[in-house]
Amino acid sequence: MTTTTERRTATSGQEVPPEEAEPAPPGALARLGLRVRTATGRAHRTTPRLVRGLTALSLAALLGLGATATAVLVGARDGTDAIGHRAAPQATRAADLYFALSDMDAQAANLLLVGADPDYTTLRKQTLDTYERRRAQADDDLQQAAQAATDDPAGQRAVQLVLGRLGSYEALVARAQLLEEQAGSPAGQPSQAALEAYRQATDLLRRQLLPAADQVTVANDASVERVYRQQREDLGSGWWWLLAVGLLALVVLLGLQRVLAVRYRRVVNPALAAVTLLTGAALVTGLHLVGSAEDHLVTAKRNAYDSVIALSRARAVAYDMNADESRYLIDPTRAVAYEQTFLEQTQAIARIDGATLADYDARLADAARRHRADHAAVPFGGYLGSELRNITFAGEQEAAERVLDTFQQYQTTDRRIRELRGAGKLKEAVTLNTGLSKGQSNYDFEQLGDAIGDTIAINATAMDRAVAATDGDLDGTTAALAAGALAVALGLTAAGVRPRLREYR
Repeated sequence: MTTTTERRTATSGQEVPPEEAEPAPPGALARLGLRVRTATGRAHRTTPRLVRGLTALSLAALLGLGATATAVLVGARDGTDAIGHRAAPQATRAADLYFALSDMDAQAANLLLVGADPDYTTLRKQTLDTYERRRAQADDDLQQAAQAATDDPAGQRAVQLVLGRLGSYEALVARAQLLEEQAGSPAGQPSQAALEAYRQATDLLRRQLLPAADQVTVANDASVERVYRQQREDLGSGWWWLLAVGLLALVVLLGLQRVLAVRYRRVVNPALAAVTLLTGAALVTGLHLVGSAEDHLVTAKRNAYDSVIALSRARAVAYDMNADESRYLIDPTRAVAYEQTFLEQTQAIARIDGATLADYDARLADAARRHRADHAAVPFGGYLGSELRNITFAGEQEAAERVLDTFQQYQTTDRRIRELRGAGKLKEAVTLNTGLSKGQSNYDFEQLGDAIGDTIAINATAMDRAVAATDGDLDGTTAALAAGALAVALGLTAAGVRPRLREYR
């Protein structure tokens, strides 16, 4: 076999030295050196661009985190403010308007009920005083409702209707009182002229004023519900947005520190490490504030406000129910109709399906026993049923059960009034209806009103505290601390990167 060396010798006639047999291709080392220098130069040029790009992204992420946190938390504060300081007070004030109007009519009925009987002189004066107080309260509630309804066309129309008709109602009541004084009628037997004037007044109230007042309550209640649902949705999505933007900021900051560590052979950049820790702390704090705002919102609306509005409407309906009791006595022609509306109002407060006045007390007593044996069981509906299903705060269960107790007692006394009226004992029925001594109807009703008021107060206080807690968490101090933390983070990021970039100048 002929070797390569032998071929080369045979061709040239001279032997080629072994070390010169395979020389390196011309320029190979030069090209290698050029590649190394090119790569080094590219790295030299690419590093500051990468650092600048990551720095800009870090600053943008920090600003994005600040903007997201601001949007979410300001929205939480505004939403809670809308419920706690505007919509909820407006709804309860509208319910108070219904209550004031109902009690005005109850007092007007009582004035006709006691007549000119000298045995009721003191009671007549007290009734007149109460009527005037309720009229002043209704005027104040109307003014507040008118201011609150500026952005609600339906609410404005309802308020304007009450404003326009209330004067007519008061004039008819005044006419009924004047006619009754002139007639000097005995208790429970008003003159036909006075009764006719009162019929016109109470029909105007029940067919126009009370439905309009209730419409204002419903409209404000719907506004509370709408704001609440929107706010919970915003807080839920805001929490996730805040988490996503915060994690992005942390990832970018960590990436920047990684580049600096690899390219500059540094273990850690103190300024960027501080920014990363500050960003993490700010993210955790922001998420906590959003979660707390949602908790306070649920407490204020679902746990507290829902009970306040249910009890406020129960109180308003109760006063209308109490007026029906007096109307039943002064107007025999309409007694059956007033008895039916009394039952309807009773059912609105504590509904026992299918109950009549004849069996309502026994069925409610059985339902109350079952509830007291197991507080989770509420075998009746109505406003009181809604409240007993929404017990949340210390002392609320006891207060709500006192409402139930006093309501039962009032109903029992009402049946005695009807029995006396049926037996022809009209004056005894009037005395039982208007009396303020223990065991008499107005005394029992006053106990019921106080029990409802105490339960409302427990929930209203809890609502105010929840709103105040959100206000405290998201006040100006929090905003100033957040702005300061953002400024520090931005400054430290720039300070941490600047010395490294100078090395390329």
